[in-house]
Amino acid sequence: MIEEHFTALERAARRARTAAPTLHAWAGHLAAVLEGGGRLLVCGNGGSAAEAQHLTGEFTGRFLRDRKPYAAIPLHADTSAFTAILNDYGEQDVFARGVRAHGRAGDVLVALSTSGRSQNVVAAAKTAHEIGMTTWALTGPGPNTLAAVCTDAVVIDAPGVATVQEVHLALIHGLCAAFDEVTATHGAAAAGETSREEAVR
Repeated sequence: MIEEHFTALERAARRARTAAPTLHAWAGHLAAVLEGGGRLLVCGNGGSAAEAQHLTGEFTGRFLRDRKPYAAIPLHADTSAFTAILNDYGEQDVFARGVRAHGRAGDVLVALSTSGRSQNVVAAAKTAHEIGMTTWALTGPGPNTLAAVCTDAVVIDAPGVATVQEVHLALIHGLCAAFDEVTATHGAAAAGETSREEAVR
């Protein structure tokens, strides 16, 4: 059983390598949004909620290097608001209302669902589109509803939920590494420009 699990993970991870160009593109876009004062919102249920919070923690904290904090919000983490919305409006709207509260045109939503069919995550993506946000999905096998409604998606072709979640974590770390690379380049370029301006003065 253990050997089968690791074999499935190895195969899924090998296939996921093809997502590297997508992650680099996402990192470049996200750097522009966050450096410009925008926000990253992230949502998911269960294990995907844990991964959503993991991702936002890497942006408000740090990943590989020290850098300034960025605005990143896991939509499930405010338990008082989350449970009030759940009680008053129902499960399907619990993330969508968070998107309307915190999201602005130009912001980014990352939506995680191992099935790609979680109705509250799909509703959040649709709401994000309505207000002009960019939406990216991390899902299990495609085609699926969430990938179809998002601006872009990485779908993981794996037979089990656990394997999909494990590869999603690797993708999250890949996105964070690419983001660190992009923002380090931007910072070096800005420092160089400042030095040239000082030299002129």
